[in-house]
Amino acid sequence: MENNKKIKVLVIDDSSMFRRIIAKQLQEHTDLEVVGTAKDTYEARDKILQFRPDVLTLDIEMPGMNGIEFLKILMDQHPIPTIVISGADGRCFEAISAGAVGFVDKPNANTMNDFSNDLASKIKEASVAKLDKTKYSKTNSVQVNNPVQKRNTLGNQNIRRQSYKDIIAIGASMGGVEAVGKLLRQLPLGLPGIVITQHMPPVFTKKYAERLNKECLINVLEGKDGDEVLSGYAYIAPGALQMGIVKKNNKYILEVKEGEKISGHCPSVDYLFESVAKEAKENAIGVILTGMGSDGAKGLLDIKKARGYTIGQNRQSCVVYGMPMAAMNIGAVLKETSLEMIPNAILNQLKRRELTSKSKD
Repeated sequence: MENNKKIKVLVIDDSSMFRRIIAKQLQEHTDLEVVGTAKDTYEARDKILQFRPDVLTLDIEMPGMNGIEFLKILMDQHPIPTIVISGADGRCFEAISAGAVGFVDKPNANTMNDFSNDLASKIKEASVAKLDKTKYSKTNSVQVNNPVQKRNTLGNQNIRRQSYKDIIAIGASMGGVEAVGKLLRQLPLGLPGIVITQHMPPVFTKKYAERLNKECLINVLEGKDGDEVLSGYAYIAPGALQMGIVKKNNKYILEVKEGEKISGHCPSVDYLFESVAKEAKENAIGVILTGMGSDGAKGLLDIKKARGYTIGQNRQSCVVYGMPMAAMNIGAVLKETSLEMIPNAILNQLKRRELTSKSKD
């Protein structure tokens, strides 16, 4: 968006009171303009054509056609960046799969102020999000919901299971729910442990981990303080807590605790990456994915300075090329590539390390 141009927002919700509250609070942000509201998806269709909004806010549960069904049609015919307002029932992830670029938790009386600020922030991020219409075609929008069979063998991937010296750290924000899932679904068993910070509210991170655990060969859990980082496992940082690692007896242990926001976030990618750089040094692989802002850039540079390997998602495959660009701009990225090629980049680096290790033996 141009700096002097307001972001046009259409609010879609079946509650007239909630529509008024959202519109009133968003109008307090000088760079936002609520151009209209709609009580259902049918009215929303007409107002989209009338007002040409830059961003939509969308309630999932509505009479008639629900928000997810509407998103699938919208993204196929007229893609618009959409922020979903959802309860903590996991349906927000269906909405993300259908094309939403982000979500916020439904507020109560005590969280309304935080909600409005969070929603405004998400709208501003969404206004620069890049949508790929072909991604949401009927063929490509099918989400992998069938549980995968967890296998104990690695197949044809030549990576040792005893890779306790190595650790993989991943950070993401807007667009990352889909990006992290796509990356993890391509990874085989037998890899070093993976630690992940995805900007996400409390409760949702547990739902997210449970969802990914059903879709991936590797095991995916919400991280808990004191957990050992095991081969074949990925650990998601809990919402509203900071997650890092410490090394004890040659094992990586999760350290999850309350803390101030770092780089504007809790959990923070910088917080995770800095701990990985300190504890794993040259045995770390850091990956920074799509997201607004610069969280993770300094931490990724720390990993690089510690002689670890660093990967950034490229502009073309990012929903928002913010965090990876910030990392590139300070020289933190050793290899920039598409989301589709990041799993290969990780596997190739692990194979190089294994060959180097063997040559030293």
